[in-house]
Amino acid sequence: MRLLILQTLILFQVNFVIAQTSLDKINLENGKHKVGFRHYTASDSTRTYSRAMDYTNEKVARPISISLWYPAAQIAEGVEPLQVQDYLEILKEEEEWEHLPNEQILNWFYYPNTSSNQKHLVEQTTAFPEPNFIKGKFPVVVYAPSFMASSIENFALCEYLASHGFVVISSLSRGTETRWFSNNNAKEMETQARDIEFLLKEAGKLPMADYDKIALMGFSFGGLSNIIVQNRNDNIKAIVSLDGTERYQYALLEQSYFFDAEKIDVPYLHMAQKDIPDTVLKDDNIDAELNTKFQLYDSITQATSYRLKFHDLTHSYFSTLGVLFADRDKRQDKTDSEIMESYKWVSVYALQFLNAVLKKDDNALHFIENNPSENGVADGLITQSIKPSKKRAYTFQDFNDLASIQNYKNLPQLYDSIVKSHPAFTIPEGNLNTLGLQLVFNPKTSSEGIEVFLLATRLFPDSANLYDSLAEGYLYIGNTEKAIESFEKSLALNPKNQNAINRLEQLKK
Repeated sequence: MRLLILQTLILFQVNFVIAQTSLDKINLENGKHKVGFRHYTASDSTRTYSRAMDYTNEKVARPISISLWYPAAQIAEGVEPLQVQDYLEILKEEEEWEHLPNEQILNWFYYPNTSSNQKHLVEQTTAFPEPNFIKGKFPVVVYAPSFMASSIENFALCEYLASHGFVVISSLSRGTETRWFSNNNAKEMETQARDIEFLLKEAGKLPMADYDKIALMGFSFGGLSNIIVQNRNDNIKAIVSLDGTERYQYALLEQSYFFDAEKIDVPYLHMAQKDIPDTVLKDDNIDAELNTKFQLYDSITQATSYRLKFHDLTHSYFSTLGVLFADRDKRQDKTDSEIMESYKWVSVYALQFLNAVLKKDDNALHFIENNPSENGVADGLITQSIKPSKKRAYTFQDFNDLASIQNYKNLPQLYDSIVKSHPAFTIPEGNLNTLGLQLVFNPKTSSEGIEVFLLATRLFPDSANLYDSLAEGYLYIGNTEKAIESFEKSLALNPKNQNAINRLEQLKK
């Protein structure tokens, strides 16, 4: 008996052959940190959920299955690293078949129960079960799996990143009401986005997580949800897409109320599968535009975007489980050694991109911007393109954000420094007047309002209205002398200013 799991991939592959791979042959070079792994289940009490195959009407708080990889402290003597079998037991739990005998895992779920796949189960990974957290702070990578896939689908990549000093947190891709997705992919995209946001909050509880350095990484369907999460969370600093479906289903993104390509203002790396052969396009009724069209990439203007096309990878092999266990499609797939080599480079580029953006590593940035051949990549393996951001106009809101941080002190110097970097920057007179009045009439910020008006009258020395407002500010804080001086300046600029006339008459009595 075999449970059929729906898999929404861009390609539905047929004519399979069996893979011959291993973790060792992928040849990832781990970093200096030992890797710890923890798995647990949290609950989102704001949403309800049902276990479909329990055949009950009972509703429970939405379970969030969490896998966590992290730089670990000293490993206790005698503790062995996890085996692949340990990860697949998590798959069993997440599929809600907790009591399924382990010998049935392969036969029951995604992958054929072949002798080569059985050998994978006893392979050792580089992660150790639940060691203590190492001291220090590390950037965070939140991983979004593919369509209804497990939190551990890319465990080798997650271990690799953790060994190089990242905290990686993931949860399975689970339907809104039950384990299964509905026919409404827009709804399921939003559900996964909310699950990712739950992980963001969960990461904030971790003592070694640097919450100022967060990136999103997703494979296939997870790429869609990551775009939505970035659009509505300002603390996201980077996006890594492993052949994300945002490339293929831009129209689905557009169904989200939250989506706006102009809001993608952080570095974006998309690693894509090779061109789909004509035979597969015809056999599987796939639109040939999928090989060339990428509307999201073309729409991003506010951030530098990187594209890498891997000419030896089809879609399934951007995950560890795909590389190890998935059947090969003899119509298009490369050899196992070529697939493993490409997966290694997917991992290396993900690491270097994250180092460049989150750790501000100049060498990593050079790596990302180099021609692949300069990084030791074999000719013809990867095609690269880079699209620099089009700098958006510097806004008054940007200026005010900086001004507020320094409590509106030294505003002329701030303004001059901004104009030097952004020569086209201008401040509307009305904005300064409104901001100044908002601040000056608040007893807690009155002095800050005066500073705004002093800058305003410097920039607009012929504005009777600004001097009138400055005078009102001085009057509000009880500086009568300065108020009279400013009202007189306003009146000199506009002799018909009735407010200045009335105020001066009152003040000089």
